[in-house]
Amino acid sequence: MAGSKWSPEQGKWRGSHDGPQGDRRPTPQERNTFSTAPIVEKAILVAICPAGQSMERTEEYLDELAFLLRTAGGEVLKRVVQKIERPDTRTYVGSGKLEEIKEYKNALEVDFVVFDDELSPSQLRNLERELQCRILDRTTLILDIFAKHARTSIAKTQVELAQLQYMLPRLTRMWTHLERQRGGIGMRGPGETQIETDRRLIKEKISLLKQQLVKFDTQKSLQRKNRESLVRVALVGYTNVGKSTIMNVLAKSEVLAENKLFATLDTTVRKVVVENLPFLLTDTVGFIRKLPTQLVESFKSTLDEVVEADLLLHVVDISHPDHEEQMAAVGRTLEEIGAADKPVIMVFNKMDAYTYIEKDADDLTPPTKANWPPHIMQQHWLSKQEKSIFISATQRGNIEELRRMLYDEVRRIHAIRYPYNNFLY
Repeated sequence: MAGSKWSPEQGKWRGSHDGPQGDRRPTPQERNTFSTAPIVEKAILVAICPAGQSMERTEEYLDELAFLLRTAGGEVLKRVVQKIERPDTRTYVGSGKLEEIKEYKNALEVDFVVFDDELSPSQLRNLERELQCRILDRTTLILDIFAKHARTSIAKTQVELAQLQYMLPRLTRMWTHLERQRGGIGMRGPGETQIETDRRLIKEKISLLKQQLVKFDTQKSLQRKNRESLVRVALVGYTNVGKSTIMNVLAKSEVLAENKLFATLDTTVRKVVVENLPFLLTDTVGFIRKLPTQLVESFKSTLDEVVEADLLLHVVDISHPDHEEQMAAVGRTLEEIGAADKPVIMVFNKMDAYTYIEKDADDLTPPTKANWPPHIMQQHWLSKQEKSIFISATQRGNIEELRRMLYDEVRRIHAIRYPYNNFLY
């Protein structure tokens, strides 16, 4: 219409036309178009540097937290670190730092604030009241990523169980507006409050999910029993170290392999034949620092693949500056699930991405691990880990040597288990 302009605020045409035509609806071509792209939520990351921990280590933890947030689909606007003896029991950080976070939140218009440790119910409640926005901790973020990446029925059941177990003691903050029994005529007398109702419903749901996982566990036990005739090898390691890529290379499979944390949640088993020796190779969920206890418990049936394996391939991202801490975190988790005594081959992956700082000839400062060239670094680990190999899964570097090591170890295990047909191999 000449001389007219559509006003989305008032929902009608404004201009030279008056009367009924001025209130007509616009055609689809005339309407404003809206983007269907997902909205990226923005966050502030918060961590503390307690006594005995270096600021460099704290920054590495924050880097990992930022990676977790990006994997979940968020964006980091600000990182806040406080040096403090121990976390504040009330608000995790001190009152001064809390005011600073509040100022950042108001200035940057963030959607939520993420803390690098698991927060208690009272800390969550106090922080929400002070900051007037959503508060997430590391556990919540990891659980959200697990829920996002779960594909199969068993993975979805395991993640839902972990979420409900985490939520149960935190209902006091989620239902503060319903904590009291509603009063009034006809409403007096015995009854349960909303929070009691929700707690009861969650407990019933948890019980139901555990029963479902028992059925899944029984099915998996039968599957493992049918595969007892073959040696079982499990890929373990920190998340995003390249386990699925190695699985694809060795088994010629097409397991999802992405540069994301926890891209693989479901256990994948493939039969691999090296020369004339068959064995089963299992890709498992990755581990991480401060792995939520709820996840370890709910993923027990999945982690049983690791417990019942005959040989572990512990994959390490050698290009990561904090790979030793990652190795220690994996070791702690293996101890927790009772798999620390398994024979292990250390597979140092991503040699193509390994970098070091070359020292000048006149630099007299003592060398650090950041200055180690590849051959020095390899000598260091070969002296500490008897069965070790350095590869690049994406570049296929040293893969044949890895096959040879696997063949020797699987043949040794097979000879102990089935000495009567060892002559076949």
